[in-house]
Amino acid sequence: MGWWQVDADTLARSRFLLSPYAETFASLKLLHAGAGAHPGEQAWLRAHLPAYRARLAADPVTAALVRAGLGRDWIADFLTPTPWDGESFADALARVRAARPEAVRAHLRMSLGGPLPAALERDDLADRAARLVEYVWEEGVRPYWARRRRVLEADVVARTARAGQGGWAAVLDALRPGRTRWLGESRLQVNLHEYPPREVSGAELLFVPVTPQTGWVSWEEPRRERYAVVYPCDGVLADESARPPVPAALGALLGRARAEVLVLLESPLSTTQVVAVTGQGLGSVGRHLRVLLDAGLVQRRRAGRSVLYSRTAAGEVLLRSAEAA
Repeated sequence: MGWWQVDADTLARSRFLLSPYAETFASLKLLHAGAGAHPGEQAWLRAHLPAYRARLAADPVTAALVRAGLGRDWIADFLTPTPWDGESFADALARVRAARPEAVRAHLRMSLGGPLPAALERDDLADRAARLVEYVWEEGVRPYWARRRRVLEADVVARTARAGQGGWAAVLDALRPGRTRWLGESRLQVNLHEYPPREVSGAELLFVPVTPQTGWVSWEEPRRERYAVVYPCDGVLADESARPPVPAALGALLGRARAEVLVLLESPLSTTQVVAVTGQGLGSVGRHLRVLLDAGLVQRRRAGRSVLYSRTAAGEVLLRSAEAA
């Protein structure tokens, strides 16, 4: 397994960060795999996979580059720059495009675990990779970015609340179950690869959510010591098709939008999470929660810095009665 040595001060200063580039690269990985983990991913693949495959079929050099860059056990480092605060997709892409040809080839040999195919012994690989990632952004991510961003923000809120309840160990164990784990003694397991441990104490440590069910680690050194763990956000938030239906009788009684909020609150959610899942505005969700709270159909409690809402017994009875109607 691969693990990092992380002291208490570094972990305390760590933070979550959203990255449109990381979201796009995760989507590229999903296209490369060609199989979705849940119905939401499967629907997205049906819409975008045929055009992606046609593009690569017409450009065998870039197709070979993708296969090499994603490798077997390791992603070529130049493809996954460590995110910066407030960095736009275009700025991150510029860093990929600016990678030196000799460094790109070295990274690809690392990801392949051996020599490069003859077709990749060339100097334009960084630009080819950047053009492909830009294509995925424009066609497959940018049209959905507003909603995806809300989902990612909701995931960060949920994990921050989890840190307040169970400490950082609970958060780290749940980032990528089976892959990330707090081992104790200042050790953070980041993947299952047999690579030497890295000392990251004193560095900047970032946690970056993406909606596709994938992840990786990246770092930037020695100019600036920054380390990132990219992880898949909670599937229930990413998968719109998995949302429970709103009973018609409940929608007629409360109004569909307010009923949708009540249905979602089977497990505790913050206002931000409800906004992310439903796509309703923050003001509307706040009003719905206030009415449901005053009616005794939901309750609220504080978890760290977050306020979480959930259905009461009365709310459960109302929902079950509507489902049976």
